[in-house]
Amino acid sequence: MLLIYGANGFTGQLIVEECVRRGLRPIVAGRNAEAVRALAAHHQLEARVAPLSRRLSPDLPRLTPPDPLPPPPSDELRAILAGVHVVLHCAGPFFRTSGPMVQACLEVGAHYLDITGEITVFEACRHQHTAARQRGVVILPGVGFDVVPTDCLAARLAAQLPGASLLELAFAGGGGFSRGTLKTMLLGGRDGAIRQDGRIVSVPRAWRTQRIPFRDRPRTAITIPWGDVSTAQWSTKIPNVHTYLALPPATRRLLPLMSLLQPLLALPAVRRFAERQIDARVSGPSADVRASARMQLWGRVTHPDGRIVEDTATVPEGYRFTALAAVECARRMLATPPAAGYHTPSTAFGARLLDELTHIP
Repeated sequence: MLLIYGANGFTGQLIVEECVRRGLRPIVAGRNAEAVRALAAHHQLEARVAPLSRRLSPDLPRLTPPDPLPPPPSDELRAILAGVHVVLHCAGPFFRTSGPMVQACLEVGAHYLDITGEITVFEACRHQHTAARQRGVVILPGVGFDVVPTDCLAARLAAQLPGASLLELAFAGGGGFSRGTLKTMLLGGRDGAIRQDGRIVSVPRAWRTQRIPFRDRPRTAITIPWGDVSTAQWSTKIPNVHTYLALPPATRRLLPLMSLLQPLLALPAVRRFAERQIDARVSGPSADVRASARMQLWGRVTHPDGRIVEDTATVPEGYRFTALAAVECARRMLATPPAAGYHTPSTAFGARLLDELTHIP
């Protein structure tokens, strides 16, 4: 049995629609009783309602290490997981919400999936590897656009050049952001991040700029703290990881202004105001954009002896890809889950997952 928590959010609804299209009948769940029950009635699905925790933190996340004492799950959350084999967690920002859901899954023995791209969440999940193995539970964060395509591309490149010491990944494209994604971007901290000699370290925002030869055309990209900074070492064992996002010149010029505004977001009142504005003004990319836009991916691995291997890929628009990938990962988890413990998409289902997703009708 599959339960989708946060099913009434923008991305959650896309995932529910994809489940129904593919013949899956998930339980839809979340905190907003009215919205969850309306969604369930529309698709004739079972609805369950519960808060995640009685003390979710509104604070900004730390990059690393993860919080050793995440908020405990609520009694209601444990109750709605009764009989559930797989949880697909879609309620962000995940630095606030994933901790209690992971704990609840460990307690009831349900496999955990989510669609995060947040480094701090990947690190927190990785630290649950031993506990998950002991309980026979799989913990697999990042089953959407963050980080399925880049993780699979990284694994493919690492296999072509064993012993590589540097992995670089980049992406471009898209058609806008959902409320949850914008909140994560806004509240996710002021610094960038890279992996250096096996450790995640903070670097300035847009620490490095590079011209990236994507499949369709070259673009200028800047380093960002993408989830692969955490996950790629687990998947590839490569000790140095840099991740890039291609941005137009006008957007790159705004980055210094964003850095100046970040200290204000440390104030609770300012954070609450910003989140209310996002809730009121943002809806996410339209159906036409999701159907037509494409995302460009690039990766490169470098060996200490100077050898280099590069590769590119093109996938559907990010939210569309997230729905396809998350549902496919949930379907595979229900049918033949990998060994218990922490996984990335490629360690769970192989680097070929990216190619296989492109052939889903």
